[in-house]
Amino acid sequence: MSDVATRLDVFKTYKLYVGGKFPRSESGRVYEVTDSKGEWLANAPLGTRKDTRDAVLAARAAVKGWAGTTAYNRGQVLYRVAEMLQGRREQFAAEVAVSEGIGPKKAAALVDAAIDRWVWYAGWTDKVAQIAGGANPVAGPFFNLSTPEPTGVVGIVAPQAGYGHSLLGLVSVIAPAIATGNTVVVAAAADAPLPALSLGEVLATSDVPGGVVNIISGRTADIAPTLASHQDVNALDLTGAIAADGPGAAPALEASAADTLKRVVRPELDPFAQDWTNAPGTDRLLSFLETKTVWHPMGI
Repeated sequence: MSDVATRLDVFKTYKLYVGGKFPRSESGRVYEVTDSKGEWLANAPLGTRKDTRDAVLAARAAVKGWAGTTAYNRGQVLYRVAEMLQGRREQFAAEVAVSEGIGPKKAAALVDAAIDRWVWYAGWTDKVAQIAGGANPVAGPFFNLSTPEPTGVVGIVAPQAGYGHSLLGLVSVIAPAIATGNTVVVAAAADAPLPALSLGEVLATSDVPGGVVNIISGRTADIAPTLASHQDVNALDLTGAIAADGPGAAPALEASAADTLKRVVRPELDPFAQDWTNAPGTDRLLSFLETKTVWHPMGI
């Protein structure tokens, strides 16, 4: 008999990320996450409508402080996220590889692209006002200035299909929303939630205030309708709705969002056609901004 005891692996316990903390689902339930071959990877918390409402509450509480942070400081915070993600590059590459059924080199390239995307949006925080606002010509002795302001709480159905969706796609929908001062509640990809839940750990150890980003895993059919109908959610990004629940999901969510006059970003009709490695552009930065116009007399 060997004197060396067989060591048991310590499996990771994945949790939700809400209000800067890591609660288990209020239901106490989990679901199995498998790889592309159907092999068990981990148990992820099965988020509920109650968990989603709690996340919206946390996001709403964080709006004033985050929106009131200077654009320059928001850029520093986003850059810090990139730093922390860089430090855990190998872990994320492994999670992306098993989540998407791709090789280690491709997975590592996607993680690098996600890090670069955080940096790219960090650079936009104090520049977006120059393309979204400006001085308007008016008849009369007045200055007329338009300035962008964040919409508020944004509900996001994260990308749930296609190459790079589990991390790079996730970052591509979260970063522009928070770069412009919004807070978010994210329904993670139900079939590949592990990179999203691990991203919550990165956010918690960076400078992002609690409640600015909230991540819920589970059935999108439970989470998304709650976000669409919630009166404290100001906007909705339905990027992953079709991949998660079929072609009829997005119109139903849009109709629900219309009751509270939410801004809505519609999903691509073919979610597999979206290439997250493409340059992101500024569309998502501008999607969740309101314009405030101020008149001021010139004086004599």
